[in-house]
Amino acid sequence: MCQNPTFFERYKEEGKSMESGYFRQIFDHLQDGIIMMDQERRILVMNPSAKKMTGWKVGGKVPYCSYCQTRKLEEGEERCYLLAKREIPYFLSSMPTYEGRFVDMEMSTAVIYENGDQKEVLLVLKDLTMKKKEEEARISKLVLQKTLEAQENEHKRLAQELHDGVGQSLYSVSVGIQAIRSRMKQEDTFKEYMQEIIDELEKAIQDIKLYSLQLRPHSLDQLGLIPTVEHLVSGLNKTHKDVSITFASSNVSNRLLPSLEINLYRVIQEALHNALKYSQATLIEVILYKEGGELVLMIQDNGIGFERELTEEGLGFKHMKERVDQMEGSLRIHSALQRGTSIKVKVQYKEGKESDQGIAGR
Repeated sequence: MCQNPTFFERYKEEGKSMESGYFRQIFDHLQDGIIMMDQERRILVMNPSAKKMTGWKVGGKVPYCSYCQTRKLEEGEERCYLLAKREIPYFLSSMPTYEGRFVDMEMSTAVIYENGDQKEVLLVLKDLTMKKKEEEARISKLVLQKTLEAQENEHKRLAQELHDGVGQSLYSVSVGIQAIRSRMKQEDTFKEYMQEIIDELEKAIQDIKLYSLQLRPHSLDQLGLIPTVEHLVSGLNKTHKDVSITFASSNVSNRLLPSLEINLYRVIQEALHNALKYSQATLIEVILYKEGGELVLMIQDNGIGFERELTEEGLGFKHMKERVDQMEGSLRIHSALQRGTSIKVKVQYKEGKESDQGIAGR
């Protein structure tokens, strides 16, 4: 009695014509592992991806996954979960490889030939290692984003309390002491002492304003990035007389997306801090401009520069990188000894609305 040829027999018959054919090219280049096995789980044919993924060989047997190896069976039930439950489209488990380690995989099966006890099954494997790494990276990025947002909210709260609470209290004390001093008729020495107290209070008030500004400048929420950077540069020029710091912008909207504004401001703040502290520069330029659909930030100085390896080890670089990653942008730093440093940031240009600014720190 003539039996219909199995799928594998037809595959072998057509093998020569398929060797350079379209089907064979697809089979060989698929990223998923493709395995055809018989009823005893002996491998009849497999594509290169399956070999690379598992290390198994044609003629060897496909091992059961970690779940199927230990699952309880009903009498006469197939051990392979996917073959026992054919209505299940796919299954996630760990597969043992030739190296003896288990790899997380997504598996699906299809019975492509069945005649009595004879059976041929197509097994498709997807390596989930990269997918898991991508998911871990996504979660890590999300955690970092939420951490930075929490920090910004706390900075905003502290800045507000310093400005409205401590700052105002010190100012009231200063006004009160000045009023007392104006009515005093004691000797000059006591008046001079009172003046010293007033001067110290004024210094404390200025320090409070500076700390408040560094924590979270009010102008960032109220006016936007450009006025805030202008104010930052102006203040640094006053406190660092031996350095000329310039800021210029071109084709940039008054308001950007709040997340762009705070992250770009932190990058500028960090870059200027590093340049003033380490570069020995006499000129620092900050340039912000729109180029196509991108926003470009350039910060360059004429300082002593540094070696590239030292850049990536520093906390300053890591902080800037974290901020740029939050904007899904790119960060490039070029520096050479005695030739200065150049920082270039590119992000997608996104304008903001006035109504957005209430959530700038979120």
